Amino acid sequence: MKPLTVFASKFGGKVALNPEFVVEHAQRYYLLNPALRKIVKRNFYCAGMYLGKVKGGVFFPSFNLLNMLVPIAANKVILDRKAAWLFICGRDIFRKGIVQSMGSQRRGDCTLVLNEYGECLGFGMLAADLGDASGRVVFRNVLDVGDFLRREG
Repeated sequence: MKPLTVFASKFGGKVALNPEFVVEHAQRYYLLNPALRKIVKRNFYCAGMYLGKVKGGVFFPSFNLLNMLVPIAANKVILDRKAAWLFICGRDIFRKGIVQSMGSQRRGDCTLVLNEYGECLGFGMLAADLGDASGRVVFRNVLDVGDFLRREG
C-alpha cells in the first residue's frame, strides 16, 4: 500500500483506499471489492482493478489509478486540443498549449495532464517555470495514454 500513497502524494493528493481491499501480488497492486476478495486465491494472475506495479524500486501507475487521482490531486494541468493530441503522441508540453494550471507547481513536481473535458491523459514533470514564454518545454511527458499503442505497434 505504501507505494500507492507515496505516488499519490507526488501530485499533492492523498489517496483514500481501504487497505483491506488492496492486494499486492508479485509486486503488482490490485483493488478488489469485498465479494471478489473472499474468493481470490493467493496465487492469481489478475483480479479486480489493476493499480500499478513496482519494478526496480520504482512505482509504475496504471491509468485506473491516475483517473482515481484526478479529483484529489492538487497538481493538474489542462491542455488545449492540439497540445493534448501531441501529448498523447509522446510529446512534451509547451506553455502555449496550457489552458489552465492548478496546484503549487515547482520544478520537478509531478502533474496530472488533462484534456479540456477533464479526462486524464497521463502525467508529466514540471521542467520550467509556467510563466516562461521562451518556447521551452514546460512539462516533460512521463506517461501518456498513447504509450500502450506505441509499444504494441
